[in-house]
Amino acid sequence: MSKNFYALGRLPTGQKNKTEQAYELEVLKPAMQDGSVSWYRFEGVKLRLADNTFYTPDYCVMRSDGTMEMHEVKGFWQDDARVKIKVAADMYPLKFIAVKRQAKKNGGGWSTEEF
Repeated sequence: MSKNFYALGRLPTGQKNKTEQAYELEVLKPAMQDGSVSWYRFEGVKLRLADNTFYTPDYCVMRSDGTMEMHEVKGFWQDDARVKIKVAADMYPLKFIAVKRQAKKNGGGWSTEEF
C-alpha cells in the first residue's frame, strides 16, 4: 500500500481539510483581529488519554483573557472522536469545544457544543 493512501476523510498530520480551513478563515482570524483571541495553532497540542492513545484537537486557542480552549472542527462525528473529546475533557482542565458548520438552509454559520 502506498504511503500516500489515506482512508476517506483522513489527511496527513498537519494538513487542514476544507472545513478546518473555513473555520480558521471565518472564525479564528476575525477573532484575532477583534482581539477576542490572542493566539491559536492548528494541531498544536497532543494530549495523552491512555497508553498508546492520544487526542490531537484541531485547534488550540488562547482567548484574550488567557483561557485555553481546544476546538474540534467537525463536518460529522465518528463515535471514536466523540469518545476521545469527552475523555480528554474529563482528564484535562481545559475548555473543549466542538464546532460544526451549519447548512445554509439552516442559516449557515457554526454551531458549538461544549464538553
